[in-house]
Amino acid sequence: MQSERPSKPVLEPLSVPFVDLGPSHAPLLTRVLSRIGATIERGDFTNGADVTEFEDAFADWTGRVHCVGLASGLDALRLGLHATGLQRDQGVAVPAATFAATFEAVLQAAGTPVVVDVDERDYGLDVRQVDAVGDQVSHVLPVHLYGQLADMRALAEVAERRQLTVVEDACQAHGAARDGLRPGDVGTVAAFSFYPSKNLGAFGDAGAAVTDDGDVAASMRALRVHGETRKYHHEHVGYTARLDTIQAGVLAEKLPFLVAWNAERRRSAAFYTSALAGLDGLRLPPEAPGSEPVWHLYVVRSEAPEQLAEFLRERGIQTGRHYPEPVHLSPAYRGLGYAPGDFPVAESLAREGLSLPLYPGISERQLEHVCTSLAEYFGAA
Repeated sequence: MQSERPSKPVLEPLSVPFVDLGPSHAPLLTRVLSRIGATIERGDFTNGADVTEFEDAFADWTGRVHCVGLASGLDALRLGLHATGLQRDQGVAVPAATFAATFEAVLQAAGTPVVVDVDERDYGLDVRQVDAVGDQVSHVLPVHLYGQLADMRALAEVAERRQLTVVEDACQAHGAARDGLRPGDVGTVAAFSFYPSKNLGAFGDAGAAVTDDGDVAASMRALRVHGETRKYHHEHVGYTARLDTIQAGVLAEKLPFLVAWNAERRRSAAFYTSALAGLDGLRLPPEAPGSEPVWHLYVVRSEAPEQLAEFLRERGIQTGRHYPEPVHLSPAYRGLGYAPGDFPVAESLAREGLSLPLYPGISERQLEHVCTSLAEYFGAA
């Protein structure tokens, strides 16, 4: 009797989530839970010991003198503008390609967003346009979009000549560098978000601002707790914008892993760039000379991103559509007076952009599945 041949194992369809925090959380979960338990026992839920520990560690990690822990990246931007002297109705140059929080921060700090287009070479604000509106603004708010620094060397020259204060939106750029510069090397303040899916993420909303200016740091510390410089003594009209002790403890445990996590992101981005090069109809993200992005997002462009997203979804691949409605064209900001076509580079990026899965712990098999599916869509071998 002829023996039966062993059957081949049936592989389940490969799933690729857009973000999976499980691999990065696994090695530190026990320590994080221990931290949370200790906070519960101490009861220092606001301005606790872990807040100071994390602020000191993050200041050192970013190379800045001061870190002020805050409740969100938006708070870091808003309080940074307040603390650097933005006055009512003064203009702030902001890029058209960004998340709404950039605009919100300016308006909530009583300023006026003066929008400029972005540069195709890095998706950062177009420094030439900042120079052109220099007499309309007191501040400039560059956004290091998707984890790549804007052209801060060029911006520094314009800011110095125009006497503009720079506050950096580094909410997607933890650990990024360009031309030897890091967030905060040019700006008086650099603002970070620790939303859970960021390169360094909390277990909820959290943020921080870093600066080398002691007076600015002191102002932000007061503004985050109702403008108090001491208990029940209010020097400013402030906010409730503190970093929760529990979130600070989470961030303190995660910070030592950030360099390795960013390295994983860079490897995955390099895999995509190599495997997808030459696909007709797919535009890969730019990487400026001298730039060291941390790839918070890997955003490709195509003429029909929604159709492409559906094609990938059918193959178990989740994607993201980041900022498909340009902020200056959204209902909340119509009062600024901008119209379709005013910022063509940002508007085409919004129309065409699609974010591919990328996170620490994504496997090479998952990356290959994304790339072969994209090749299938665009008809390449």
